[in-house]
Amino acid sequence: MNDDNTTVPPAPSVPESGPAPADSPFESERTNRDEAPQYVLPLVVHIEKTAPPARTDALRTAARAVLVMLSDARSTGEGEWARAMRDWQDARIRKVVRRARGAEWRKASALPGITVAGDGAEVRVFPPVPLDGWPKELAKLQVSGTDLDDPEPPAAPDRSEPVLWLNPGLDMSAGKAMAQAGHGAQLAWWELSETERKEWREAGFPLSVAVADAGRWPDLTRSGLPVVRDAGFTEIAPGSCTVVADHPALRG
Repeated sequence: MNDDNTTVPPAPSVPESGPAPADSPFESERTNRDEAPQYVLPLVVHIEKTAPPARTDALRTAARAVLVMLSDARSTGEGEWARAMRDWQDARIRKVVRRARGAEWRKASALPGITVAGDGAEVRVFPPVPLDGWPKELAKLQVSGTDLDDPEPPAAPDRSEPVLWLNPGLDMSAGKAMAQAGHGAQLAWWELSETERKEWREAGFPLSVAVADAGRWPDLTRSGLPVVRDAGFTEIAPGSCTVVADHPALRG
């Protein structure tokens, strides 16, 4: 992960703590996080017309990309991305997913960042940038057009590994859901001990993403596991619970 153009290989195959605090980066109410300069973590998903990735694979890969960025040596301590990461995490934890293909993807891949590979998906994550300070190669990429499908029903998640449960009552585009999965992975990361983080990282950040059963969703949101409550900038109502981060180490 020490090369700006690193590609992280797929994680080992995975068959398919508490609620956010009052000053959560995802809460809809105005907090002191809103007074800080606002940054965004850019993620770009590689979508070729003839071979788009499966939706669940893209969501899982986006979540892993966020974890890889958080744990990279350049993002911590005196690393070259550490200041931007601190500024981003002091404000709202915004993530924006854009799509690229062909020459667009090649240009995006030349910028400092990390490409994470899933089973078929590729997602490149970049150091945070100011809301109005996107590199031109990324600024021109489209946010829309990230509607992806699963050609086959995803396998049931293996609960011996972390699972990011999606709200079954929300209709989110793939891009929006990718960002929410990234939020969930980040909340889990923050809740883990250093030892637990190290174990997860060394295993390649295996995880599953799945839509929760409607009957089980209320219990998940009250379970004490980390819950993403969306700030409502796009697509869904402010305060909506979008993801529950079900990491085995965080279960009561």
